[in-house]
Amino acid sequence: MHGWRRARLTERTKQTATGRTLRFEVPRWPGHLPGQHVDVRLTADDGYRAVRSYSLAAPADADVIELGVQAAFGGEVSPYLADDLPVGAEVEVEGPLGGWFVWTPQDPGPLLLIAGGSGIVPLMAMLRARLASESDDPCALLYSVRDPDEVWYAAELDAARDTDGTVGVRRLYTRTAPDGSARPPGRMTERDLPSLPSPAEARCYVCGPTGFVEHAGALLLAAGHAPDRIRTERFG
Repeated sequence: MHGWRRARLTERTKQTATGRTLRFEVPRWPGHLPGQHVDVRLTADDGYRAVRSYSLAAPADADVIELGVQAAFGGEVSPYLADDLPVGAEVEVEGPLGGWFVWTPQDPGPLLLIAGGSGIVPLMAMLRARLASESDDPCALLYSVRDPDEVWYAAELDAARDTDGTVGVRRLYTRTAPDGSARPPGRMTERDLPSLPSPAEARCYVCGPTGFVEHAGALLLAAGHAPDRIRTERFG
């Protein structure tokens, strides 16, 4: 039984114009698996409460958790967390939650991560865990965003691509591509899927808006990936 725990905001990092990484200190945090999430509860002075779910962006690290928050226009909770919650202030969290959309370094075989927009957040926890492991199984991240300004973890993704020969990171732009990009802007196609040994054995994780997830799932099936090895999580 998890129950609610006090969580103190210790750091806020800007990722995009509306995306933030928030780090909280949570005493006696029990740990979590890459891909899990937490519920965050805010309580107003008049007693009104609001609860929202947010993905954990990093593997377990003692009593520290990292969340990714995309501020939704007109939202009740996400804009406040993204920009207004003071560093040092407390909220309540419950978790970790979810046991299906998870990956650990103990899961063998090729790993394929496909993210759309802020759907990169739980997949970043998986990628960080993979980079910290001693695995030499191939790993690929395919990251689809509208334009370069919407990329989360840009510098870290570049470093991941450069420092481990078994890890591949590729960005796809759907509206505006940077100068010199070999791929014109557009929706992801089967040609964009990375080549991994034994596609039927690859573990595939897809996260993003519902339309993106459904499209990516259909591409994976058409490319021969096993349905029981494709796991998806939808935002919105």
